[in-house]
Amino acid sequence: EASVVESGGGLVQAGGSLRLSCTASGFTFDDYAMAWFRQVSGKEREGVSCVSWRGHDTYYADSVKGRFTISHDNAKNTLYLQMNSLKPEDTAMYYCAARPRLCLSVIDSYFGIWGQGTQVTVSS
Repeated sequence: EASVVESGGGLVQAGGSLRLSCTASGFTFDDYAMAWFRQVSGKEREGVSCVSWRGHDTYYADSVKGRFTISHDNAKNTLYLQMNSLKPEDTAMYYCAARPRLCLSVIDSYFGIWGQGTQVTVSS
């Protein structure tokens, strides 16, 4: 069964850094687009970043450009999100998701494999 599991969330002060990890299993990692979403309670889920299959393309939301970096280690079937210069508005539950090949504008309804999420809290 295809699955992804996130880790690495936590509490950090504004200006600090965190690295999220997402370990995939049950599907061919390199053939899938892998994405990070985030959601604040009561708000819509937002696509944060995505890397398409075999690393052809990457996408970042405007709100995180220049601060967040998505990467992947195919040998470990693991996706990462390095988050630097964190702001209180980055506070959210962060989810890893996967879909075949393309990021498709990182719209959540196009992604079929989801993790349980990892909480990121940035204090001011």
